[in-house]
Amino acid sequence: MSYSSMFAPSFKPASRSSGPARRSILVVGDDPVTADVLVSSLRANGHAARLVVDGIDAVEAVRETRPDLVLLDRMLPGIDGLEACRRIRLLDDVPIIMLADLGEEHDRISGLEVGADDYLVKPFAPRELLLRVEAVLRRTSSPEETPAMIEAGRFRLDRARREITVGDTTLSLTAREHDLLAHLITHPDRVFRRDELLRSVWGWEVGDYSTVTVHVRRLREKIEDDPASPTHLLTVWGVGYRFRPGTAHS
Repeated sequence: MSYSSMFAPSFKPASRSSGPARRSILVVGDDPVTADVLVSSLRANGHAARLVVDGIDAVEAVRETRPDLVLLDRMLPGIDGLEACRRIRLLDDVPIIMLADLGEEHDRISGLEVGADDYLVKPFAPRELLLRVEAVLRRTSSPEETPAMIEAGRFRLDRARREITVGDTTLSLTAREHDLLAHLITHPDRVFRRDELLRSVWGWEVGDYSTVTVHVRRLREKIEDDPASPTHLLTVWGVGYRFRPGTAHS
């Protein structure tokens, strides 16, 4: 099924009041039909969408324009989507949704491990893509009705700056890593199932649990002294994960 035939019959622009304000979205892909449909659909939904066709230009576009979101095809000329994602992560924590024909678990995990926030397998329903886009933009732009500053043991969450510090160190986090850790910091010692985290952090009712697993592993590498023996982000076997903040002086 072609992407033009997928989008044309069922796509309906959201009303102005149903989504976030106009945001800048970088679309990266060299398939002209798919790219045109994505750009047109995003613009119809109220966003400013820009297209680049290879991975090298994508990195430069992020460096120059700092978009609010990147839709990144995995298969690209120049450098592929995985390498482009790695390079973008060195520059910016912009949310990245990777689009790919490869749907095996190890393919999804490889995309998440290089820093993608979401991974969407082609062919996908147009509504699913737009919902993913809106969910990411809403989560990274809208303040939640919680205190602006939250302290939990060694951890401090500054919502206004979207910063999390451990002791005197400000963590370098992707947008989704930040959202996950922020959610756990606001609910210390509570055990979450992976499906609960998918709903609360990703906004998905149905999704791949490996998405949560990979992000937990990446967070452990950034917050734990020994990621193989975590003391903060704990696995509760057969259930899910629990965040233990520790004490301010631990």
